[in-house]
Amino acid sequence: MTLPPGSTLPSGAQCATWVRAAPSAENKGMNLMANARTGHRIGGDIFTDERADAQIATRVDGAFTGSTKDVLRWAACKWGVDQDLVFAQAAVESWWRQTVYGDYTRDGARCAPGHGLGVDGRPGECPESFGILQDRHPYQKSAWPGVARSTAMNADLAYAIWRGCFEGYEGWLNGEERVGTYEAGDQWGCVGRWFSGRWRTADSEDYIGKVQDYLDRRIWETRDFQQP
Repeated sequence: MTLPPGSTLPSGAQCATWVRAAPSAENKGMNLMANARTGHRIGGDIFTDERADAQIATRVDGAFTGSTKDVLRWAACKWGVDQDLVFAQAAVESWWRQTVYGDYTRDGARCAPGHGLGVDGRPGECPESFGILQDRHPYQKSAWPGVARSTAMNADLAYAIWRGCFEGYEGWLNGEERVGTYEAGDQWGCVGRWFSGRWRTADSEDYIGKVQDYLDRRIWETRDFQQP
């Protein structure tokens, strides 16, 4: 269940207790190392709204370890997002693999530390995005290296950003290319914003459709999805 804007959100510790009361088996063995690592605090470079800095950024810490599914359950609980939406979006982004890199660029200024041009096997290119939700380094520099090393940190930050959007803290979206008017309380609009950085554009809607398709099919429960 998604909690509406203005709701009091449970703490990370509360969510950890609830998730661990009914743990899930691991189905993504390649994540074992990252699942066992916690994250760290972030700086003031990620959010542009004072309310988001005060109420959202201060909660990000990646302070959880567990199976991949339990990491996603924890993040969903902490940020008041329907967990099935989280499961579906993480499947679209990475097939639940923290090891995935994406959004390759030839601009060396956008490379993350240790991931310079050509380092990750693509000559003249480096990845901008990392992990289970594909957090994007150029816009989230203070979250490095946690978002690459810790599955919990990656998911924590991704849904912190989603919650900031859902709360209505991203008024800058109305100054960019958009369809309609950005406002609080549109959970799917904020899913699309994660992909495109824009509000309800065609690219956003295509991405929303992919997440909804995986959600409808409960893709994370299918046989081919399991990689224990």
